[in-house]
Amino acid sequence: MSWGIELWDQYDNLAIHTNKGIEFLDKYANFIRDRLAIETEYAAKLRRLVKNYQPKKKEEEDNEFTSWQAFRKVLNEISDLAGQREVVAESLQLQIIQGISLLSKTLREERKKCLSNGTILHQNLTTQLAALERAKRNYEKAYRDSEKAVENYKKADMDLNLSRAEVERYKNIMTAKIQQSDDAKNEYANQLQKSNNLQQQHYHELLPEVFNRLQELDEKRTRGIREFIISAADVESSVAPIIARCLEGMVKAGESINEKEDSYKVIERYQSGFTPPGDIPFEDLSKMDTLDTSQESHYNHVQSSHLTVKGTISANKIKKRVGIFNIFGSNKNSLTADGQKEDFSDLPPNQRRKKLQAKIAELQQKIQQETAARDGLMKMKVVYEANSSLGNPMTVEGQLNESEHKLEKLKMDLKKYQGYLEKANQIPIANNSPQANRTHSMNNGHRSSRHSNGSTEDNNFDGDFHPDDAGSLSRSDSEDNVAQIQNGHNNNNNGSSASPESGLGTSHTSLPGSGHGSTHENAIGEDAYYETEMEPLQPLGTCRALYPFEATSEGSIPMNEGEELQVIEIDQGDGWTRVRRINNTNGWDEGFVPTSYIECTLYA
Repeated sequence: MSWGIELWDQYDNLAIHTNKGIEFLDKYANFIRDRLAIETEYAAKLRRLVKNYQPKKKEEEDNEFTSWQAFRKVLNEISDLAGQREVVAESLQLQIIQGISLLSKTLREERKKCLSNGTILHQNLTTQLAALERAKRNYEKAYRDSEKAVENYKKADMDLNLSRAEVERYKNIMTAKIQQSDDAKNEYANQLQKSNNLQQQHYHELLPEVFNRLQELDEKRTRGIREFIISAADVESSVAPIIARCLEGMVKAGESINEKEDSYKVIERYQSGFTPPGDIPFEDLSKMDTLDTSQESHYNHVQSSHLTVKGTISANKIKKRVGIFNIFGSNKNSLTADGQKEDFSDLPPNQRRKKLQAKIAELQQKIQQETAARDGLMKMKVVYEANSSLGNPMTVEGQLNESEHKLEKLKMDLKKYQGYLEKANQIPIANNSPQANRTHSMNNGHRSSRHSNGSTEDNNFDGDFHPDDAGSLSRSDSEDNVAQIQNGHNNNNNGSSASPESGLGTSHTSLPGSGHGSTHENAIGEDAYYETEMEPLQPLGTCRALYPFEATSEGSIPMNEGEELQVIEIDQGDGWTRVRRINNTNGWDEGFVPTSYIECTLYA
């Protein structure tokens, strides 16, 4: 079927049809653009959804549960789904939108050219038909004039009254008109032949060629739409296997949830290690001398129960006032970032051991990393010393000193936490239980209390349970550090430390009485901060400033080279020593100075 044959007289309709076809192609392109926008928006919203539901840092400890792990896997699969939707949008843009734009532009240009050729053909045919019409009118006029001239000549020839000259004139006119009629006839016949030839060529050759070209363009457009629709489906089907795998991953993530394993992990996380309380003895109220004992036992029962709750559930909520500057704190009562004590003595035994083991593993990893960094700096220094053109070995000296200082501090922390763990492993669980203490105290008929110096009445409480004793190990470590200073083993005594204030944010000190109190004060753990009366600390020795120091941080004081100061608290392993300077204004100035900047002489 050919448009040139079947639709030879439908030029205008074909022009309208082809224009509508190209407009439909553009409409399909707009449809793809809108779908592309939806895919892009959908992918962006999926990614935003995944981001909003990513576990927070404070929830990282819950990742050990299979349900949380499965949810994380689901979030990852959703993120992959978002990526596939982005692939679909990108493919639609590159393969469909650009292809349609190019095809539409090509079709419009070729259609315009075809319609221009068809217009020229119509104009030529119209011009030829107009010439034929003029030739026909001329021939008709000439023919009528010739007939009239013949008739006039016949009348004149039959009229006897006319002279011979008049008759001859009519004859000449008749001859001229007949000649004109013949010429007009020949011209008409010639134009008719041209018109017929042109019309035949126009409707059988020229115009059908234009129409066939328009037909090809329209078929090309239709074929293009078919290919674009199939390509769009192929784009979707190409990501279908990946989407199916994402869905399979979600199914596997759901199947990986093990309720028994999660229950066991809950036991592992919250198991205190305490033994259940024993039977409460019968109290015979008929004996008057046991009445007070009963009241004391009841009171101890309430207090011990409160202690158990605080010690197993709400230990993380206990707040202590740390130091006087909020940047220094004693090792005895220093808190970690999550509000727990440094030795985790506020946790139940099982949880304390787990925390200490994790902390030791973390410190061992840091020591390995710092050791590797130090070895690298030492190798670099050796290379620089062998070939000075590569670099100055003195530039590495400061970094080596700082690395040695960090490594020494990490080793001291590791030793400290290993001591904590060793003490925690030596604590009998049953004796350490507040419930066991409660029962034991009730059996003895009176309650026991812990004094601020760490002693207990009647030995009803094991001293290792209380966090106040955590400072004993830290104090011994600090004394070892001071002994190193006295023996001249201070690694940073040359003053070449990278920063004399390094460790300022993690240095520790304590006020008199901070971390000490009765059992109920420490165990109940009121959320409000408590205040202690400031009392001057007794000097532990004297020190001399080896280098001048300018205080640039809160809690530190300046000193001049050679100045004599009193030592009121020795270095706790953080590189800072608390000193006192006597003045005439308010009695004394207290603050912290770098241990590497002073030479200490402690009292015997």
